[in-house]
Amino acid sequence: MSSKFESSVREIKSPQQKVYDALSNLQNLEKIRDRLPEDKIQDFTFDNDSVSVNVPPVGSIALQIIEREEPKTIKFESVNSPIAFNLWIQLLPLTEETCKMKLTIKAELNPFIKGMVAKPLQEGLEKMADVIQMIQY
Repeated sequence: MSSKFESSVREIKSPQQKVYDALSNLQNLEKIRDRLPEDKIQDFTFDNDSVSVNVPPVGSIALQIIEREEPKTIKFESVNSPIAFNLWIQLLPLTEETCKMKLTIKAELNPFIKGMVAKPLQEGLEKMADVIQMIQY
């Protein structure tokens, strides 16, 4: 059964293209490494197209970019995760100097698993949106 989770829409005070350029190259995650809570995120590694992290008590999660649609969408797929899922970062222009962003996760979850992971997944999505919104692009 397919389940969809969406973050709230966030305004980012940078142009859409600048945000896309930063987020579509995962090497740029180096800029936010020091902002990640060490008690919640461990073993944070990345290269241009993939990122992996250990999130207690969930475990190790790795994502790989599978599609880039410049300047509006970056699509990820889980390659190592307790549950298989896709993640999209969607960017839309508001003005020449600002854009809006939304994160979406789509996962195949049976009703039992969904009941256990829906709340932490939604909270994690909002926290990820917080971090992306705070980046200085």
